[in-house]
Amino acid sequence: MSRSALVGNVTAMLEDAGFMVSDRCAIRPKSFDIAARRGEDLILVKILANIDAFNEATGHEMRRLGTYLNATPLVIGLRSRDEDLKPDVVYFRHGVPVFSPDTAYNLFIEEVPPLIYAAPGGLYVNIDGDLLADEREDRDWSLGQLASELGVSRRTVSKYEDGMNASVEIAMALEEMFDAPLTSPVDVLEGADDVHESEATPADPEADPDDEQVVAVLTRAGYSVHPTARSPFTAVSEDEDDSEIVLTGHSKFTKAAEKRARIMSSIGQVTRTRSVYVVDRAKQESVDGTALVERDELETFRNADDLRDVIRERSEHEEAA
Repeated sequence: MSRSALVGNVTAMLEDAGFMVSDRCAIRPKSFDIAARRGEDLILVKILANIDAFNEATGHEMRRLGTYLNATPLVIGLRSRDEDLKPDVVYFRHGVPVFSPDTAYNLFIEEVPPLIYAAPGGLYVNIDGDLLADEREDRDWSLGQLASELGVSRRTVSKYEDGMNASVEIAMALEEMFDAPLTSPVDVLEGADDVHESEATPADPEADPDDEQVVAVLTRAGYSVHPTARSPFTAVSEDEDDSEIVLTGHSKFTKAAEKRARIMSSIGQVTRTRSVYVVDRAKQESVDGTALVERDELETFRNADDLRDVIRERSEHEEAA
């Protein structure tokens, strides 16, 4: 299956699941292919035939964007090396959850979350430690007795009851032994970090030298600016007064810039953010809801209110037209 067909299939599946899906980010380089929202669940999705193409720089960018946009970064892929991704298993690459289209279908369409995640050493599941302790005590078994039945140490059983996850084999043995469901699913949208010891959000990249003036003006106006390196926009800017997020672009106003502005607008609709594109000269006020601001005009703004008003006026004027 071609990558383009795979992106189309995943997009259609998410739409069938009730997600609002952005236009595809058909530009390079790109950290994600689509943004999608269902209710309060916002995901940024990278779609790959071979997940080995997902590198550290892209993973770091997606994690940063997830933090700034309050979104979950995900990779949906078919295989790693020459091996297909196993169904209903969550993998991790550079701190980002990865799973197959079948797993995504079960999660988003069937609403059956995966139970298993891959980590160094094999496949693991979440054990409900409190429930395990209750089942053991109901049988009047000591830690040592259960440890003997499982062929593990007493300390290991104690760790299971304290919340340590177990191998698939141990989990199956426990559920068969107690004839009770003792596992809990991997909460991909909320609790992926619970099964993956992630680091803090990676540091922002340095702003491109061509963007430094724009970053300086936005910062002076009261925005917290987070430069990007692999996104349709050059920065994610946050109004520190009202926490409004603005996707920010900057370049000469070319056909490529117009394309980026349209993609930014589509992403903004899904992420519930506004977007602004700073250009040298503009013959129009906006592109599909992305406000256009000339560089010289930007210099005249002294606070976030001024810029916020212009962005809203120009984007809302086009929406009303």
